[in-house]
Amino acid sequence: MTAQTKRAIFILVLSEFLVCLGISLVIPVMPFIKNELHLTATDMGIMTALFALAQFVASPIVGRLSDRIGRKPVLVVGLALYMVSEILFALTNHLYMFNISRLVGGLSAAMVVPTAMALAADITTHRQRAKVIGWLSAAFSGGLILGPGIGGLLAKIDYKAPFWSAGALGLLSAIALAWLLPNFKTQLTEATAPKPLKGQLKGLLTGAIVLLFALILISSFGLQGFESIYSIYVNEVFHFSLGNIALVLTLNGLTSLFLQVVLFDRLVVWFQETRVIRYCFLISALGTIWILLAHQKWEVIVATLFVFSAFDLLRPAITTLLTKISPDNQGLINGLNMSLTSVGNIIGPIMSGALLDVSPHYPYVIVTFFLIASFGMTYWLKLTYQTMDRTAA
Repeated sequence: MTAQTKRAIFILVLSEFLVCLGISLVIPVMPFIKNELHLTATDMGIMTALFALAQFVASPIVGRLSDRIGRKPVLVVGLALYMVSEILFALTNHLYMFNISRLVGGLSAAMVVPTAMALAADITTHRQRAKVIGWLSAAFSGGLILGPGIGGLLAKIDYKAPFWSAGALGLLSAIALAWLLPNFKTQLTEATAPKPLKGQLKGLLTGAIVLLFALILISSFGLQGFESIYSIYVNEVFHFSLGNIALVLTLNGLTSLFLQVVLFDRLVVWFQETRVIRYCFLISALGTIWILLAHQKWEVIVATLFVFSAFDLLRPAITTLLTKISPDNQGLINGLNMSLTSVGNIIGPIMSGALLDVSPHYPYVIVTFFLIASFGMTYWLKLTYQTMDRTAA
């Protein structure tokens, strides 16, 4: 790996971490916002889902755009929009402005996350890819997991402090990326000439890829269905304080980062992607069941550790397998990946919020059902992938 490639990967990891940090900073202050503005859990779920809605609409368009004009300009604009989103959230106390902020943030994530994945796939070899995607996924998941912990700690100063801090970091990151990231546009356009969209989609939608996309949808639904109400759930059922929530999520974030940065590449070598995906769905389902049956705080903490760790290994495993099955048009592939993730992110928070208004346990019962179904689907994935390999041979 050249020095230029290493520098580019470092910048991509940092940028993806920052955006995902901003996505999840809102989680620990959700109970405060809910009570302060007299909102329902459904209102909070919709606010979270609007972020995912913007991602869903924009991701395939942005992915194809980055295939044509290059990755760097898309990344710079995405980070600038991230800054705007965080400052908007910090400036207001009105629900409609929070919603606008989340929409802008979703557009930002659609520009940064799949584009970073696509650029990483462009500039790495087949052998290096699992490790690099593991790093990027660690940044993605680490931002999502550490965000609530960091947000909770900063919220002790002022509940708007997390968003002012994120806005400042967004500005610095956009400047750093524009200055330091090499421009790979010429290299990309010489290597690949994007086909018409209809032809690209027809080539992509093979049995294995369709099933992987379905698993992406379900895993994102499960994660957001679990995480979007987590702080409210443990506050209402187990009487967790803001400090308790921040501690649990920070601990889980550090564990997930260790698993993705240090162990993910080795897990892929030992078990291959399909088995990693299967075991992660099983562990996340069992962990969610444990939370439903728990009576003590320590049980919730340990079960949460298992659930988040499994979710945070799922995404890089699925993404790595996708890039290996279909190495062309990485921008479109990662755009569709993020778009389907966004569908799950839309449905998960709205469903969980609505069910939480009825009973705090209902959301996790539904999440468990889908995780168990996904565990069963992974056996079909193995058969489909093996069939495709034999056909290609």
